Amino acid sequence: MKLNKLALAAVLALPASSVLACASCGCSLNTDIGTQGMGMSGGWTLDVRYDTLNQNKLWAGTKSISQNGVNAASPSAEVENFTQNNYLTASLDYNDGEKWGVTTILPYIMRTHSTFGSDDGISGPTNASNPSSNAYLSQASGIGDMKIIGRYFGFAEEKDWGFQFGVKLPTGNNSQTVVNNGGSLQGVDPGLQLGTGSTDVIIGAYKFGFIPATEDWGYFANIQYQATVKPTDVPVTIATLNAQNGVGSSYRPGNAANLNLGVNYQGFEKLVPTLQLNMLNKKVDSGTAADTLSTGGVLAYITPGALYNVTDTTQLYVNVQLPIYQNVNGFQLVPSFVASVGMRVHF
Repeated sequence: MKLNKLALAAVLALPASSVLACASCGCSLNTDIGTQGMGMSGGWTLDVRYDTLNQNKLWAGTKSISQNGVNAASPSAEVENFTQNNYLTASLDYNDGEKWGVTTILPYIMRTHSTFGSDDGISGPTNASNPSSNAYLSQASGIGDMKIIGRYFGFAEEKDWGFQFGVKLPTGNNSQTVVNNGGSLQGVDPGLQLGTGSTDVIIGAYKFGFIPATEDWGYFANIQYQATVKPTDVPVTIATLNAQNGVGSSYRPGNAANLNLGVNYQGFEKLVPTLQLNMLNKKVDSGTAADTLSTGGVLAYITPGALYNVTDTTQLYVNVQLPIYQNVNGFQLVPSFVASVGMRVHF
């Protein structure tokens, strides 16, 4: 499929970066073939995508750290075990084929989090040398926060660049609780809830084209910024539990900037190999209920992938994100890789 024969299609984004408990969420991947220069004509498009990542490596700054190392560095810090995240994201897009389009994005999240707690008198004393003695799980599944993102690309006849503007709505549940190591009920950290409880604004821009002096090599770039404009206190049930444990109820997820740079090769009849550089800069969460120590950071991934044109209206794609730089605040769990597969149908 050649870029100059195609009109711009949908803007697809992963669940908001603040959905996960820390900055290391692999949420910077671009699978929108429209902003990569491989879109289709105007009309409706449905995209269904599955992502999986297991945050199972403890990280401090730019280096790994052991569970006992966290205890030694900061006895009151939480020592996490792992966070297994799975996402099924549906995106429905309408594109007029001339100047504008809009995409609605809704994730279904499946998450299991395991932690050893901390020596804070609430979660129970950490004993990382004997994990089975006090590690506990929180599990959740359900709808996450919805995004609605519009775009305008009527500036150039080639329709090869445009602006994005949208909103993230607090449709995900943010009232999950868990029984802690002390045997009492406790609210799950806001960053581990299915939703953030906040309304966010999203702005962005993109550009794609062919690399000069080549016939089949395309390039694409996309930058996007998400900022909370209406934070919401945690639900009353969580606030009551927090008060009993000396924790407040306000929460504001950190703002995030996302940059994607990539190339693709369009010389084959049906297969389009791609290579991306995905970068994410997420600020620390704030508020009396937030983890202000171990949230936020700067991440970079190299992402090989491929898109296969099954028919003129159906594409399959696969991507694997591999971390090349991870600089996190405090002590956080990071993944070894992020795997993504999806299908896109135009009708």
